[in-house]
Amino acid sequence: MGSFMGPIIVVDYRYAWRAAFSAIRAELSAALGDLALSIEHVGSTAVEGLPAKPIIDIDVVIESYSAFDEASSRLKAAGYYHQGDLGIADRHAFGYTGKIHLMAHHLYVCPSQSLELRRHLAFRDYLRAHDRERDWYGEVKRLAAAQYPDDIEGYMAAKAPTILEILERCQRDSKLY
Repeated sequence: MGSFMGPIIVVDYRYAWRAAFSAIRAELSAALGDLALSIEHVGSTAVEGLPAKPIIDIDVVIESYSAFDEASSRLKAAGYYHQGDLGIADRHAFGYTGKIHLMAHHLYVCPSQSLELRRHLAFRDYLRAHDRERDWYGEVKRLAAAQYPDDIEGYMAAKAPTILEILERCQRDSKLY
């Protein structure tokens, strides 16, 4: 699985995403053992009631980058390959091949002190606790997908102002981020 290929389709929330995450988490846990401090379901599929692209986003949390090479090696043995940080500090992406038994997913490895990890968790938790903002963001996602059905960069850019506003609310309302 490489970079995202269209079309961009946003669907209603599906409870099956919880089970899909659990299956992926079980495989990652078996591969990583105690190197993974936690395996977090992040992104839109982690927020009940939020429309999403049907792709699970996962953050594997490691203590620090001193554990990264070993985590990367174990992930490689489990069928994942390192894609670098893709331009985002303190978060490394991993692609995969041959995992047709699992739902499509994006996998990231983050040290426990990663700003990007804190942002992912704060955003997820804020939307889980604030239905109005969740619904607003869901509508923004649907409109962005309709406007940019084959352009992931356009889709992401259309969502960006809303994401930034929600992240500002997270920062004001919590100590998570």
